[in-house]
Amino acid sequence: MPTAAPLPEAVQSLDRVRAEIGKVIVGQQDVVDGVLICLLCGGHVLLEGVPGLGKTTLLRTLARVLHLKYSRIQFTPDLMPADIVGSMIMETAGSGAKALKFQPGPIFANLVLADEINRATPKTQSALLEAMQERTVTSGSTTHQLERPFLVMATQNPIEMEGTYPLPEAQLDRFLMKILVDYPTREELNRIVDRTIQRDEPELSQVMDRDTILSIRSACREVLVAPHVQDFAVLLVMATQPGAPGAHPLAGKYIRYGSSPRGAQALVECGRVYSFMKGRAHLSVDDIRIIAPAVLRHRIILNFDAHADDQTPETLLQEIISATVSAAAR
Repeated sequence: MPTAAPLPEAVQSLDRVRAEIGKVIVGQQDVVDGVLICLLCGGHVLLEGVPGLGKTTLLRTLARVLHLKYSRIQFTPDLMPADIVGSMIMETAGSGAKALKFQPGPIFANLVLADEINRATPKTQSALLEAMQERTVTSGSTTHQLERPFLVMATQNPIEMEGTYPLPEAQLDRFLMKILVDYPTREELNRIVDRTIQRDEPELSQVMDRDTILSIRSACREVLVAPHVQDFAVLLVMATQPGAPGAHPLAGKYIRYGSSPRGAQALVECGRVYSFMKGRAHLSVDDIRIIAPAVLRHRIILNFDAHADDQTPETLLQEIISATVSAAAR
């Protein structure tokens, strides 16, 4: 295990990472922080937004700032699992002897961009499951270990749904966070255009390396979690489950399936990293409240009544989180 990084130095390093990314990415601070949280938690992130909002640029910039290996996979209907994980090829030695050799695919990187993941067939999407959960790739009878840190950042387009394949719930649950990428404001759009017409591209500095990231990850695991804060995370997840003790009334009316136990784990883990990034060595209820929408929005499945009444995961979670905070304060 790498030695845990001291809190002040780690927070300063993370601030420098944000500053370097800010040379390329205008605004979108919540998206940047969410991706960093998933990287330090050892989880994966799903970004949803229309084209042109900088999702691909963000991960490429992060790879340059952190000096990590980056790969991009464009998901299309004809993409095959071997195009992601790799395949066996025939290799001829100098003596003329032939042997099979494993040729690694683009999944063998630290930062993997799965662009428009919902355009690939379910068979191809499932090829990511083992890599995302086990951090391994199996080819034939051989299992290959993926190098840490390992982050899959998948993107999907909320428009142009023709020819897409919705992500299975099992795969959605393996994403630590689902982050919505919004349009820039008028001021931010002006800054984007200003940077577009500049002749010189911004020079990025390498702020961290792989060992530093792993040491900060170890430090995040030392953030203290008080029993009442952990209980709040459990209560919040139970409130999304219809029929469960403590379920919110809206859950019984509009939610078909609530968050899995992974939701409670993700709330605590992401909350610890979030509090660490804010310079604190303890997790608070407010930290969980802030990161809860990104952690839970893809883990609840709505029923027909919710769609008929124009309810969304955002509107339901807003009510459920607010009610749970009020109940915990009593």
